[in-house]
Amino acid sequence: MSLSQILTPSIQNAIQALFDVTVDKIEFQATRKEFEGDITMVIFPLLKLTKSNPAELGNKIGDYLVENVAEVARFNVVSGFLNIVIADRYYLNFFNEIRDNTKFGYVTPNTKEKAIMVEYSSPNTNKPLHLGHVRNNLLGYSVAEILKASGKKVYKTQIINDRGIHICKSMLAWEKFGNGETPESSGLKGDKLVGKYYVEFDKAYKGEINQLIETGKTEEEAKKQAPIIVEAQDMLKKWEAGDEKVIALWKKMNQWVYDGFDTTYTNLGVDFDQYYYESNTYLLGKDVVQVGLDKGVFEKDPDGSVWIDLTDEGLDRKIVLRSDGTAVYMTQDIGTAIQRVKDMPDVGGMVYTVGNEQDYHFKVLFLILKKLGFDWASSLYHLSYGMVDLPSGKMKSREGTVVDADDLMHDMTATAKQISEDLGKLDGYSAEEKAKLYKTIGLGALKYYILKVDPKKRILFNPEESVDFAGNTGPFIQYTYARIQSIIRKADFDFSTVTTIEELHEKEKELVKLIQLFPEIIQNAAQNHSPALIANYTYDLVKEYNSFYQSVHILGEVDLTKKIFRVQLSQKVGEVIRSAFTLLGIEVPERM
Repeated sequence: MSLSQILTPSIQNAIQALFDVTVDKIEFQATRKEFEGDITMVIFPLLKLTKSNPAELGNKIGDYLVENVAEVARFNVVSGFLNIVIADRYYLNFFNEIRDNTKFGYVTPNTKEKAIMVEYSSPNTNKPLHLGHVRNNLLGYSVAEILKASGKKVYKTQIINDRGIHICKSMLAWEKFGNGETPESSGLKGDKLVGKYYVEFDKAYKGEINQLIETGKTEEEAKKQAPIIVEAQDMLKKWEAGDEKVIALWKKMNQWVYDGFDTTYTNLGVDFDQYYYESNTYLLGKDVVQVGLDKGVFEKDPDGSVWIDLTDEGLDRKIVLRSDGTAVYMTQDIGTAIQRVKDMPDVGGMVYTVGNEQDYHFKVLFLILKKLGFDWASSLYHLSYGMVDLPSGKMKSREGTVVDADDLMHDMTATAKQISEDLGKLDGYSAEEKAKLYKTIGLGALKYYILKVDPKKRILFNPEESVDFAGNTGPFIQYTYARIQSIIRKADFDFSTVTTIEELHEKEKELVKLIQLFPEIIQNAAQNHSPALIANYTYDLVKEYNSFYQSVHILGEVDLTKKIFRVQLSQKVGEVIRSAFTLLGIEVPERM
């Protein structure tokens, strides 16, 4: 039971007994650092009801609590705030209750509740994953894990954009310039090989545009008439018509990409429960258009196109079916959402991890689904996130100037290796152990740097800064975890017994208070779809532990009872760090 749950009925009883007034709600907040106290009651809202002043009201309630509530040791009143000091015994009892619970903070999913489907990644099959995809994958995966830990059943999914003119561009360029090159013959990962030909197409296209402009064409005319783009459009028509040769090439090159993606996902540490492919879903939703027309949700224009008018909702008119009967992306997304619930009837909500340039699209999508009458539409969430920038500037896929996800992970591992070697603390490690540690530190640095930022904010990613072993970084937290494991390994005595100490050092108390917050942090992070809340809580916990480490003796403590408790406390902090980092998809090393 939380402190607010323990104190609320007692304070209500106090006000009833002292002032003959019934109060429904008591407001609490964290005690400010400069005052003594573990929790603070806000007095101001009760002054009119009790016809009292802040000092009188605070002192009377404080005296009542000290006399009647075992958990309250003492209090102080500052302006309109009652700062309550909680007895050490309360924190010791709490610690002993959760000490052996290695899953502390996690809630077992309720199988009777509706599941949540989290969509992330959703790449195109014409290029490898890049830095923007990395943020998308890390956010989606982490939010899925946090929702699970909060007690939700979760499915992880993605929709792969495997059709369209951009896919045909890579296919055509490979046909023209590839000379039969394959991932095996070139030594390139399949996604990189296909991405290479996407760039080759763009170079050839630009060259043809320039040639046509030189013959007197306008730039707009040249872009439309360039032979290579006309060929790509012709290839798309053949694909849609089911041309066997085009379909065979499409399947072959897409498989190269899927194999490459799988390697990247494995190295990044993300996974999926279900895949959707645009080649299977691009016609979905067309049948829903008629349903919407019958319900009066949609309206048909004289040219045969179908629209929805959302001007009353502060939006605009949105097309859902072109006059030639072809669907638009909105129609496809409507159909895909409905299909997912058909495929998995226990799904009652969805989270879409997509960049903030699509904010408007998802407002419209969710509103349309609500108007169509789907009850689960009220449980749809757009996990909108800002772009990732680099000191060198923006990334451009067509020009081949993106930061490749595989290269980024490799570079982060190399940076971790360099810094670790400079620190010179790896004596006795085998080459294999070192390689694993470098990867753990490098990827931990990358993931933490991205996830500690609120999803909605834009990030300027600085690789060197992220691998710093001091400050709010992944390696700093990993190092503290490894330090704790070292303490546990060196503890050559039995520390499994229930602690019998009576008083807590102030640093011990602060640590237990922070540990106690962990379940609430998970629930808040799930509610807000924000891994940043988990990341920054973990940093606060680690900072407090390092202050504790510097302030008290642990293994050097002469009092065995205190020594046992401090090792137990260290072990619990380590478990919470590991649990929190697991939610972020970050590994923690046993030694550093």
